[in-house]
Amino acid sequence: MTFAGAHRMEWLLQRCHREPGLYSVFRPVLLIICLLLVLFVSVYPGLWSIGVHLHSALTGSYVPGHHSVLLVNSPNEQAAKDIGRAIMERRLAASINILSRTSTMYYWKGEIQDASEVLMLVKTKTSRIQQVIDYVRSVHPYANPEVLSFLVEDGNLDYMKWMDEAIPDD
Repeated sequence: MTFAGAHRMEWLLQRCHREPGLYSVFRPVLLIICLLLVLFVSVYPGLWSIGVHLHSALTGSYVPGHHSVLLVNSPNEQAAKDIGRAIMERRLAASINILSRTSTMYYWKGEIQDASEVLMLVKTKTSRIQQVIDYVRSVHPYANPEVLSFLVEDGNLDYMKWMDEAIPDD
């Protein structure tokens, strides 16, 4: 039994043994592949944006999901205006609508609550959603502000192009 185990180990070592020349060629190739992968992943957002612009220019159509609309509720109009202006100054959105006094019902501590809030519609690039959410959470008077996003599936192509011009690329 010991002889058979030693024979298998010797056979395995012979199978795994490679010529040093193969490793000297394989290692740089693997390194180059890894570097190219890291480079591609780091420039992907820019490449995707260029692809969207090219697709739109060549086909005259819109790529669904490139833009989004976010719903953000605020306790009053002044808070909504302050948050909206700051989002616009940071160039995180192309446009914001503030809809005064909406009636809101929600569960809080097991009971239905009624409130009056102000709704903001934030129109932005989908790639900017997380930045908008992070900013709203940092300045919003609510501990857990409502921020919901919806992908834009289609719309006025000229308006979409204007949105792209209004919001700088990442």
